[in-house]
Amino acid sequence: MTDLETRMMDLGQRARAAAVALREAPAAARTRALEVLAQKLTAAEAEILAANARDVDAARANGMTEALIDRLALTPARVAGMAQAVATIAAVPDPLGVETERWTPANGLDIARVRTPIGVLGVIYESRPNVTADAAALCIRSGNAAILRCGSDCLQSSLAIASLIAQALEEAGLPADAVQLVDTPDRAAVGLMLTGLDGAIDVIIPRGGKSLVARVQAEARVAVLSHLEGLNHTYLHEAADLEVARAVVVNAKMRRVSVCGATETLLVDRAGAERLLPPVAADLIAAGCELRGDAEALALVPAMIPAKEADWTTEYLAPILAVRVVDDLDGATDHIARYGSGHTEAILTTDADAAERFAARVDSAIVLINASTQFADGGEFGFGGEIGISTARLHARGPVGAEQLTTYKYVVRGQGQIRP
Repeated sequence: MTDLETRMMDLGQRARAAAVALREAPAAARTRALEVLAQKLTAAEAEILAANARDVDAARANGMTEALIDRLALTPARVAGMAQAVATIAAVPDPLGVETERWTPANGLDIARVRTPIGVLGVIYESRPNVTADAAALCIRSGNAAILRCGSDCLQSSLAIASLIAQALEEAGLPADAVQLVDTPDRAAVGLMLTGLDGAIDVIIPRGGKSLVARVQAEARVAVLSHLEGLNHTYLHEAADLEVARAVVVNAKMRRVSVCGATETLLVDRAGAERLLPPVAADLIAAGCELRGDAEALALVPAMIPAKEADWTTEYLAPILAVRVVDDLDGATDHIARYGSGHTEAILTTDADAAERFAARVDSAIVLINASTQFADGGEFGFGGEIGISTARLHARGPVGAEQLTTYKYVVRGQGQIRP
């Protein structure tokens, strides 16, 4: 066994032991750990930013694109947002021990379905140091131990945050091993996590690009909670309000182009295209967005670049937007079914029946009506934060917060019943 294998197996064993302690700890202790962590993140802003500056400098030296650097970079506002997210998660009602249903069948047994932690979660992510705090907080709130493996590009930032997490756990009387960060950039550590570390890891959660998720899905020997790319669509129905469309589309694409909730394709009804598309396109271009349109879109907005087939399947994570004119609502939902990733879709319309038909037809984790796709975020859903947006169909779908990181067991109470 190599030195790395020995270290990773030890990390898994310590996580498994910590998971038992965390599951049995009172809710107040887990809440206290999160409250202390939020305070420590605020107090250690300077140290976190200094560590992040080292990561950003190294990323630029290695030729990372500015869109990805935007994901990596922290600012005072983003550190404050991290601390606020942890504080919000601390205030989320504790999900453990909650009875989701209780009934008595004909045999007289008192049966309850009760939320319980999954156990040990392995979280593998890229570029975003805030995920270190978010994932740790959600795991603590849900009573799960966590093994975190960040991308090498955010290792210094994540190490600084992980140190604060360990301190907060210990101050709350919980084991520091409840959240552990893999402290090496060695990619072999990912492969070892995907084996499950000899049964220590119960679920792997990948949060990153398409290639990372594909590798995890192909190689993992334990259950995977997937977060696929955000090939998100905003659909301008013929009855869309123009001013709403102008505001929402620009926000959906340009608020932050590097987040998974950014719109990547704009679909426009042919019946409303002449009214809607030119002013919306003008606003996007003024905001610095490159537009790639089909023939009908180009005819209305000559400043566009001709779209290629690949544009309908590209998550740009950049100020680039594909634009297609469609026949009608069915044409829009057919396009989404063919090219979408099942993440987030939006319709803008004043026609309530059309909105509900779109919501019923679209089979994605999140469907919005008259709102920006950038709301695809656990914090905006009231979860405090998220460990990812699940595009899976089993266990959890959409923003994965603390409640979604629990499973359940049945507690059955009897009075001496025996089965005939």
